[in-house]
Amino acid sequence: MAKVIVYSAEWCPWCHKTIEYLKNRGVDFEVRDVEKKEYAIEAMKKSGQTGIPVIDINGKIIVGFNQSAIDEALKEIE
Repeated sequence: MAKVIVYSAEWCPWCHKTIEYLKNRGVDFEVRDVEKKEYAIEAMKKSGQTGIPVIDINGKIIVGFNQSAIDEALKEIE
């Protein structure tokens, strides 16, 4: 399965929802905390803005918890 990265922060409820959703789907993913400056910069470069969560599914960037967009992107790698 392709790499999935979630850029998130501990204080972000939508980040927690995204992580829980991916866990429930059985998706293997990496969490990168944007409180760490390098990950914040990485997320901004990928998404073009500062909102989180930023989900990178095999290069497809999704900003915010958008279940249908996540499902669609996961179809391409499952």
